[in-house]
Amino acid sequence: MDLPPPRSGLLRHWDTLIGPGASRAEQALILGAAVAGTIGVAAHAYLHNVGWTIWQWMILVVLALDLFGGVVANGTGAARRWYHRPGQTRRDHFLFVAVHLAQLVVFALAFPSTNWLTVIGAYAYLLLSALAILAAPTELQRPVSYLSYIGALGVALLFNAPTGLEWFLPILYFKLLVSHLGMAS
Repeated sequence: MDLPPPRSGLLRHWDTLIGPGASRAEQALILGAAVAGTIGVAAHAYLHNVGWTIWQWMILVVLALDLFGGVVANGTGAARRWYHRPGQTRRDHFLFVAVHLAQLVVFALAFPSTNWLTVIGAYAYLLLSALAILAAPTELQRPVSYLSYIGALGVALLFNAPTGLEWFLPILYFKLLVSHLGMAS
């Protein structure tokens, strides 16, 4: 199937995020996952009486929308065609993963009880996993991404996220290692 170009105007941003030509069903799944995941983790935090500021709640919402929606978006055919189109290099995929340092930094700044050494370790694991996946032969990239995710769950346990944020690192790792990089093969 040919890759349609991104639409113009504001829809261009949406298309370059989820892949141009995403079907209505794909878009509904992406938005549904973003909203349901966000409601779920917000309810979890609320039920645990986390005592956050309004800014922390806003950051939770933004991170959750991006991560839960991103897991599903990166798993669609539209995203696969877009992010893994001819001309996209391993470097491009590595940079896609690497820029997600921003989410780790926002997380750590918004929730000061986060240990910066564990943030650095979590990011290092993410980058090393991305390199391992990208270095694997194409037919092994998906299983290597699964193996990397299994290790990521261990890293997430060591991360010791604040109450209400236990989901953050496992979903970030799933979005990038499995849903994005695991889709290449």
